[in-house]
Amino acid sequence: MTNYPTTVDCGGTLLTLVHFGAAHLGAVKAFAQSLPAHDLLFLSRDIKQPKVISAWLNSIADGEISSLVAMEGDKVVGTTAIVRDPLGWSAHVAELRILISEEMRGKGLGRILLQHCFAAAIENGAEKLMARMTPDQRGAISLFEEMGFRGEAMLRDHVRDSEGKVHDLAILSLDVARAEAQHGAFGFNDA
Repeated sequence: MTNYPTTVDCGGTLLTLVHFGAAHLGAVKAFAQSLPAHDLLFLSRDIKQPKVISAWLNSIADGEISSLVAMEGDKVVGTTAIVRDPLGWSAHVAELRILISEEMRGKGLGRILLQHCFAAAIENGAEKLMARMTPDQRGAISLFEEMGFRGEAMLRDHVRDSEGKVHDLAILSLDVARAEAQHGAFGFNDA
């Protein structure tokens, strides 16, 4: 289990990973505004809206979301969210969400954040992990596939951008027990 805050090296840039809290509200709002609209299509809500970020914080307080921010000084350059509905039929499922600033792409931050999300979701009892993204986000899909996720569904014309254009939504998932069994069969179990 990782204790936060913790420092990580992303291609020579030192970043601090910390749990998202009220102290980061302004920095997260600025981060959200800096992201291309297309990057946000996989989210069920528009995080460029201040009320959505406030709802995100409330969901953290309610235990429905666990979230990290990657800080470069006082600037947010990446975020994670592990989303679970403890009262729903799929309480065993955790959705992993990762957003990376354009300037930090290709430096390993996505991989680091995914590894932290992955470990935290499993430590908190998730039995199935899922992620959503548009199919043209090939780098993100490859990263999740490297962690063992596989395509589960393609929802055609599922999201509509601000200009009215529709986009497909890919859903990837990973069954935790099956992945652990496969790793054990190949001698890859963690000590």
